[in-house]
Amino acid sequence: MDTPNQTLDDATDDYALGRSETETARLIRQHQIYAPITRQFLTAAGITSGMKVLDVGSGAGDVALLLADLVGPSGQVVGVDMNGAILDTARARVRATGWSNVRFVQGDVRDHGQHDQLGSGFDAVVGRWILMYLPDPADFIRRCAARLRVGGVVTFIESDLRSGAQTFPPAPLHEELARWMTPEVDLPGPQPMMGPLLFSTFLAAGLPTPELRLGAPLGGGPDWPGFAYLAESVRSLLPFMEQVGVVPPGSVEVDSLEHRLRAEVVERDGFQQLPSVIGAWSRRTV
Repeated sequence: MDTPNQTLDDATDDYALGRSETETARLIRQHQIYAPITRQFLTAAGITSGMKVLDVGSGAGDVALLLADLVGPSGQVVGVDMNGAILDTARARVRATGWSNVRFVQGDVRDHGQHDQLGSGFDAVVGRWILMYLPDPADFIRRCAARLRVGGVVTFIESDLRSGAQTFPPAPLHEELARWMTPEVDLPGPQPMMGPLLFSTFLAAGLPTPELRLGAPLGGGPDWPGFAYLAESVRSLLPFMEQVGVVPPGSVEVDSLEHRLRAEVVERDGFQQLPSVIGAWSRRTV
């Protein structure tokens, strides 16, 4: 099994969770959990049959595949990501599903040289969990919106990481992980409040007042996948947490973490709430 330190490409970036096959698998599981909420947000934003949609920060292709289902055979989906290796995974997954209207481009949507490959005149641009890693998210949204037709939809989905994963009733290991995984404002890494910041960021990008939705995955019982997802997130994030001094090196028994997380919730007849996400959307008016 690959470790989070074994990179899939030679690119250097600020992604705290690392670039690895293990991280790619975690992202796929993450989508399985957050897909129902994502679909609700995208449907409410007006993503529908026949649209041409730009998916920014495509990763392993999960949102692109969801979009392909929403726009149908008469629509188009173009995904873009800077990580070429993970796009190989995305392309393979698209081939496996049989969709012929999805393609991926390696690059940066902010790069003017990408225009010919990505194109313009999109009906919608969609991004999930990408703005939190960018130094100027308003500028990024502005550049994405420029690729839309007038009236096109700008939709972004981001997390509110301040509370971390919670349980009801409270469980001590989950509470400890929440303290580890909730970034401090003076530490490097993603913007933990990007979800709540979406409203003001859309306005700073020059867009009309966005509509907003809030959602969070909830589940319990021994088969709930949230326990495995949380343990996998810790595994991917652990090198970063050790590097910045959040946890001492070697102090986290990550191999048994999933079992311990599940046990402390199931034995309390409780349930787990994963970090909430906020969806925001608006339209290009000029």
